[in-house]
Amino acid sequence: MNILDIKVMHGPNYWSAKRHKLIVMLLDLEELENRPTNTIPGFLDRLKKLMPSLYEHRCSEGVPGGFYHRVQEGTWMGHVIEHIALELQTLAGMDTGFGRTRETDKNGVYHVVFSYVEAKAGIYTAKAAVKISQALIDDTDIDLDRDIQNLREIREEERLGPSTGSIVEEAIRRKIPYIRLNRHSLVQLGYGVKQKRIQATIASTTSSIAVELACDKEETKNLLEASEIPVPRGRIIYDEDDLKSAIDRIGYPIVTKPVDGNHGKGATTNIKTWEDAVAGLQAAKKYSRGVICEKFIVGRDFRVLVINYKFVAAALRTPAAVIGDGKQTIQQLIDQVNTDPRRGYGHEKVLTAIKIDDFTKDILAKKNYTLDTVLPAKEELWLKPTANLSTGGTATDITDYVHPNNIFLAERIARIIGLDICGIDIMAPDLSVPITENGGAVLEVNAAPGFRMHLDPTDGLPRNVAEPVIDMLYPPGTSARIPIIAVSGTNGKTTTTRLIAHIVKQMGHKVGFTTTDGVYIQNQMMMRGDCTGPISAEFVLRDPTVDFAVLECARGGILRAGLGFHNCDVAVVTNVAEDHLGLQGIDTIEKLARVKAVAAQTVLPEGYAVLNADDDHVYSMRDGLSCKVALFSLDENNPRIKDHCAKGGLAAVYEHGYVTIIKGGWKIRIEKVTDIPLTFSGKAVFNIANVLGALLAVYVCEFKTEDIRQALQTFIPSPAMTPGRMNLFHFKNFTVMLDYAHNTHGIQAIGAFVNSVESPLKVGIVAGVGDRRDEDIISVGEESAKIFDEIIIRQDKNLRGRTEDEMIDLMTKGIRKISPNKKITLFRKETEAIDFALQHAIKDSFIVIISDVVPDALEQVKRYKDVEDGVAIEQ
Repeated sequence: MNILDIKVMHGPNYWSAKRHKLIVMLLDLEELENRPTNTIPGFLDRLKKLMPSLYEHRCSEGVPGGFYHRVQEGTWMGHVIEHIALELQTLAGMDTGFGRTRETDKNGVYHVVFSYVEAKAGIYTAKAAVKISQALIDDTDIDLDRDIQNLREIREEERLGPSTGSIVEEAIRRKIPYIRLNRHSLVQLGYGVKQKRIQATIASTTSSIAVELACDKEETKNLLEASEIPVPRGRIIYDEDDLKSAIDRIGYPIVTKPVDGNHGKGATTNIKTWEDAVAGLQAAKKYSRGVICEKFIVGRDFRVLVINYKFVAAALRTPAAVIGDGKQTIQQLIDQVNTDPRRGYGHEKVLTAIKIDDFTKDILAKKNYTLDTVLPAKEELWLKPTANLSTGGTATDITDYVHPNNIFLAERIARIIGLDICGIDIMAPDLSVPITENGGAVLEVNAAPGFRMHLDPTDGLPRNVAEPVIDMLYPPGTSARIPIIAVSGTNGKTTTTRLIAHIVKQMGHKVGFTTTDGVYIQNQMMMRGDCTGPISAEFVLRDPTVDFAVLECARGGILRAGLGFHNCDVAVVTNVAEDHLGLQGIDTIEKLARVKAVAAQTVLPEGYAVLNADDDHVYSMRDGLSCKVALFSLDENNPRIKDHCAKGGLAAVYEHGYVTIIKGGWKIRIEKVTDIPLTFSGKAVFNIANVLGALLAVYVCEFKTEDIRQALQTFIPSPAMTPGRMNLFHFKNFTVMLDYAHNTHGIQAIGAFVNSVESPLKVGIVAGVGDRRDEDIISVGEESAKIFDEIIIRQDKNLRGRTEDEMIDLMTKGIRKISPNKKITLFRKETEAIDFALQHAIKDSFIVIISDVVPDALEQVKRYKDVEDGVAIEQ
C-alpha cells in the first residue's frame, strides 16, 4: 500500500458540511485491490486479538460486531484502515467515530476519510493505521501500545488544556465561533469586532493590573491584610539570614514559596526544622529571587472559584496519597492507585496518574522511606507537597456547603484584587463555618485558575464553571458573530464578491473581503495573490476592525482544508461549469457541484442560499438545505422562478431592462441595467447575472433599496475596483480589454460581450491552463477561434505539469478545428505577447488580453497608456 496524500480538513468540506475535523487520506492499495479481507488467511483472527474493542464498531450492519462481520465477508483494506484509525484515537483518549471510504476514478486508489480530535494525532493515526494493517496482512509484530502512547503524547502536546477546552466547548454549545490563535491556549471567541479572547482562564476582560497583583504574592497579601482579610503571618526573604529572622518571628511550622510562582512550583509546606527550611528556601529560589516565608496554617486545602465577581464553585483538594495496609510497598500502593480507571495520562481522564518525581523522593527521604518500604496499616502518606490535580491529587466538590460569610469574603477578595476570573486558596478546617471563626486563612489569590477540579471532581457534583465565563464575555442578548456572505461558483465569484463588499461598505460597514486578487480590510489590500481559501477567510475573521465579511470560496481551498468558517448568513452560488475537472478526485461536473454547494450548506437556518435558477446544477443545490432559498435568473419567465415566487419565495430577475426583486407576487424594480456601470450598458450579460446574485445577497441583509440602487450606480468597473475583470483601456487608435477568464465558460461569456463590439479586427491573447484536461485546453482554443479574428497564443508563468509544446499543440488543435486558416502568432511570455499586440495594433482594433497574472499585465498596459497620455516617458 502507498499513501499518496494526506489532507487535514478544519471546516465545512466536500466530505461533510457538518463534520469539520476530518483526515482525508488518498491511499493506493496496489496489489491489495485484488485481495479483500476474506482472502487473507488469519487476518480477522489477528485483528480481533490485536484490537478486541473493534467489536463495538457497528459499521453498515448497525449492530455490535458489524465491522467484524464485514471483514469476515470480505471488505477492502481502505475500509479496515478507516476503522483502525478511529479506534486507535479512541484508545488514546480521543473518542471519535465518523469515517467513510470511497473509490476514486483510478483503480485501487481510495479516499479514506475519518474524523480526528487533534490534527497532528490524526495524521499520525493515518500512517499508523496503514502500518498496522500491513503488519496484520504479513503476520508480523505490532507494538500497538507504543502507537497509543505516542498518540497520547501528541494529544497532550497539541490539545487545549481542560480549562480552556471547557470554555471553548461551552462556546460551541452556544454556537459561538472560535479560532485557536497559537499552539498554546490563546483562543479567539467570536469574529471581527465581536471577538473576545481567552488564554487559559484569563479573558480579554481581565485586568492586567489584577493579574500582576495576583502574581505578586506579597503585594496580594498586603492588600488583603489591609482589608481585614485573614492571611498567614510572614515576610519576603532573600537569604538564610532573612530566613532565620522570619522563623524567629513567626515560629514553626512554616511554608516557603516563590513570590511569583504558580501551580505549587517551588513551594514547600509544613516545614518544622532548620534543615528543611533551608531546602525549602533553595527550592523556591529556583523560580523567584524573592521567597515568601509564612506561617503554615493547619487545616485542609480549599479552592474557591469566583467568576465575574460571583462565587460559582468550591472544592476540597487533597494531594496525591496512598494509605498503607501493612503488606504492600509504597510503589505497589502507587501502582494500585493508578489502576483506578478514572486515572489516565495527562488530562485525558478525571484524575491524573501519580508519578514519582523529585518532590516525592524528597518527601520519602524526610521520612526515611523508600519506594520499597512497606507502609504501616492505615498510615496515609502524602506523595506531593501540593494538592494539584495535574500531579495526581484529588478534588471533592463542596460548593453547596460553603458558608454565606465565606462566599461574601471570596467575592470581596476578587473585587479587592480586581480579578474577574479568580481562584482563591484557603486553608481552614472547614468552609461551612466562617474562616474568621475557625482559624482559617487565605493563602493565595490566583489568576488563570484551573477549572478541572470543578469540571470533573473526584467526588461530588461536577460544575459547569465555563458557563459563567461565557455569560460574562457575551451577556444574554449579545452576539459573537458578524454577518458573513460567502460567494462560490465557477465564474463571476470575484466580481460578485467585490460588488457585495462595495454595497456593504456604502452602508457604513467596515468590510473585510477575500478574492482571487488578495485580502482586503476596509479596501486596503493586506495580502496579495489568490486568497480564496480558509487561511484568508480566517485572516478577515480574526481582524478586530471588521464588522462585516464577504468571502470568496474557491474549489481549491474547500478540497484542501475546508471552509475557513463554520456558518455564514448568506451564500451566493453563481454557476457551475466544467473547470478543474480531473484534479483532486473531482472528475465530473456533478462532483464539482457538490464542492461548490458546501458554502450553501453552511448557511444558518435563518439565513439565505442565493442560487442561480438558470443553472441546473446550482438550482439542484436547494434540495436538503436547512436555510431559506432565494433564486435569481436572467429570465423572469423562468418556470423555476415562477414556481418559487408562487409559493411566496424571494427572487431577483432581469426584466424589461431592470434588475428586479420579486417577493411572492410583488415586484420591486431596483435599477435600470443601463445605469449600472458593471453591466456595460447591458452588453456584459454575465455581469447582469452577477448583479442579480449580489442584489439578493444584500437585500436579504435588510439594506434599503434606495441605498442599494445608489451603490450599484457607484461601482465602476476599473483596474482599481475590479482588477482583471473586463478592464477597458481606450487608446487613440485601438482599445484593450483585460480579463481573467480562464476556462471555456469564462471565454464564452467574454465572447458574448466582444461580439457586441464594433471593430474591424478583434485580437485575442490567450493561453491554456496546464493542469486542465486535454479536452478543456482544446475547448478554450475552439471558443477563442469563434470570437477573435487573430489569436496570439502565449504561455502561463506556471505550466502546471505540461510542456510549452503540449500547450501550444492543444490550443492550436482547438483553433484549427473551428477555423483552419485563422492567423496564429506564438509567444513564450505574456509580456512579449502584450508588447507585440499593442505595438502592432491597427486602427480601431479591439485587443483582448486573457491574463493569469493580472497585476503584471495591468501594469504593462498602464505603462503604454501613460506614455500615450504623456504621463510617463517610455524606457
